[in-house]
Amino acid sequence: MVAAFVLDASVAASWCFADESSPSSEALRESLTERKAIVPTLWHAECANLLLVAERRKRITPARCAELLDLFDILPLETVDESERMRGPVMRLARAHRLTIYDATYLDLAIQRGIELATRDADLRRASRSAGVTLIDT
Repeated sequence: MVAAFVLDASVAASWCFADESSPSSEALRESLTERKAIVPTLWHAECANLLLVAERRKRITPARCAELLDLFDILPLETVDESERMRGPVMRLARAHRLTIYDATYLDLAIQRGIELATRDADLRRASRSAGVTLIDT
């Protein structure tokens, strides 16, 4: 059985920018040949947005933005539609842990699947520990 984990957009961002990368985040990316990353649908919008913002800030060129979007397209991901859970479990987690709905969506997916979460977001890491979700070092 392949070990699965929930992948947050903050970790994907670290794969795009050298100044955000770390040995552990790179090791996680390389592990995608053996592990399965699970993302909520919103992950795709978050990643596209972070690249667009980087392009607007002249951090990357439009050509590099397109390359990185292509890279995201070929990552071996399982995308899960969490929309049915927004008004219930996700909203409750957001309230209980003072998270955005976006962050609570990742937490809910990890709880629901009983799997680890890879995030660099401090609030989401704090909430995950509080909720008993195992974090991956990134």
